Amino acid sequence: METRVSKDGSEIRRRRECDSCARRYTTYERIEESMPLVIKNDGRREPFDRTKIEHGLLRAVAKRPVSRDQVAALALEVEREIAELGVSEIGSRGVGERVLPRLRALDQVAYVRFASIYRDFHDLEGFEKELDALRNDSGPHALPGAAPDASPDAQGDRTERTPVRPAEPG
Repeated sequence: METRVSKDGSEIRRRRECDSCARRYTTYERIEESMPLVIKNDGRREPFDRTKIEHGLLRAVAKRPVSRDQVAALALEVEREIAELGVSEIGSRGVGERVLPRLRALDQVAYVRFASIYRDFHDLEGFEKELDALRNDSGPHALPGAAPDASPDAQGDRTERTPVRPAEPG
C-alpha cells in the first residue's frame, strides 16, 4: 500500500493489508548490523543495546533542557561509531568514552551526572576534578580542538576553593 523511509534512512515503514481479512497493519524493516558484544566490568558479555545508552542518558538529562530526540540522536551516533569500528567486542568503558564528549557538548550538567556514575566517583574530590576540567575546557573528554581560553577576561574570578569544615563543638 505505502512505503516510506525514516528520516535518518535507517528503517523502512510499510503500510500493508492482509489479503484474507483486509485488516491494515504497519511493518518496520531495519538493517541488522553486526554489533559487537559489550564486555561488562564484571567480565560478562552481552549484545550491544542502544536503548541502554538512551536510558542512561535520559537519567542524566532529567529536568534538563534536552529533548528525547537529542538523546536518541546522540545514542544513534555512538551506535554508528561503534559499528564502524568493525570489532567483535568492546568494553563498556569504551562505550562510555564515546558518550561522554558528545554529552559534554550537549549539556554540561548532564555530562557531570553521567560521568559521576560512569566513573564511579567515591568522594567530592572526583567531582571537583571533573568540574575543574569542565571549567577549564580540558580533560580527557574535551571536545576535539577545544582548548582552554587563556585570555584574562575568560578566566573570570577563579579563586582557589578550600573545603569548609564544620566548627568543632566546644
